Amino acid sequence: MHAAFFLLLGASLTRFLMRHPGEDRTPWIIALSITLAVLYLLGPVLGSRPTPRRLTWLGVLVVVWMVLVVLAPSFAWCAVPLFYTGLRILPPRAALALVALLTVFVVAAQLRLADGFDPNLVLAPPAGAAVATAVFVHMQRQAVRQRELAARQRELIDDLLRTRRELAATERREGTLAERQRLSMEIHDTLAQGLSSQQMLLQAADRTWSADPDAARRHVRTATGIAERNLAEARRFVHDLAPADLAEGGGLEAALHALAARESAQAEGALTVHCHVEGTPHAPLPDRVQSALLRIAQGALANVREHSGATAAGLTLTHLDDRVVLDIGDNGRGFTAEPEGVRRAGTVRGHGLPAMRARVRQLGGTLTIESAPGEGTVLSAEVPLTTTEDPT
Repeated sequence: MHAAFFLLLGASLTRFLMRHPGEDRTPWIIALSITLAVLYLLGPVLGSRPTPRRLTWLGVLVVVWMVLVVLAPSFAWCAVPLFYTGLRILPPRAALALVALLTVFVVAAQLRLADGFDPNLVLAPPAGAAVATAVFVHMQRQAVRQRELAARQRELIDDLLRTRRELAATERREGTLAERQRLSMEIHDTLAQGLSSQQMLLQAADRTWSADPDAARRHVRTATGIAERNLAEARRFVHDLAPADLAEGGGLEAALHALAARESAQAEGALTVHCHVEGTPHAPLPDRVQSALLRIAQGALANVREHSGATAAGLTLTHLDDRVVLDIGDNGRGFTAEPEGVRRAGTVRGHGLPAMRARVRQLGGTLTIESAPGEGTVLSAEVPLTTTEDPT
């Protein structure tokens, strides 16, 4: 539009000089043309907002153009760029009034240049002004819509980024809580159980040290063996938190046999643990399943040793087509099994069973307990092999 203005201004001045050479008004026409060009160049410097200085500039620009049109009607064609200048700066009603005023001057100038009355000269300028105004208004509305759409898109992007940050923070919190729960179960099933056994053995050694030194030494040696095993678990803990028995190779079956033999040896005849495997797995069990079942077996046997008073216990691992089942049974005193989530008032311990349930739940399986006073206890952990993630 700026280029069109200077092109029309130059064409109008050239036409005047060619048609009216040597006239007295020529210096005025040239001076006013230069003034109009300089004023038009100052427009972008003043900004686009309708400030008082900007409105004053527009008024002076229009007045200079009107004077030029009065002196030389051919300058009327410069009105089209001035239409858009007024439409950009002024409010809608003021802009339409300015367009109407400029159109009147254009019609008057065309009639002065014509030899006689021509209806086209009266109708064509208003039609052109109307088209120019309609095009500008449409473009302006489209620009407003685009700005609103861009603002809405920015809001949506900000909302999306904020939601992603909140989701990431929530996932981090949930991951932290899950890792804390997993670590607490690992520590309970390994280090805590081992320390509890050492405490019992050392207390027994302290009681029999004077009366039966040989038995006391056996208790101390057994406690030393448990300490070595706990040290291996702790080192494995630091390495990758996998059970030490599984890390030694042989899979879950070998680890369960080693666990049964170790528990029997540590009990020194007070408790005999047998291990039996039924069926053959179609494919190696996932590491998470093996680790969870071994920890459940360790925790269950620790409960048998500390609380049941049993003399015999058994581990049975059963491989089925779509699931694997681990049963831990004993001939101890038994107890009244309580529903999941219920704990007797005043009890402090009891982290083992909730930890076992949590492990099985994470694998999509179930944990059942069958027990009655005087009839022993059977704990059964069943894990499906098709879904190993907690659906929740």
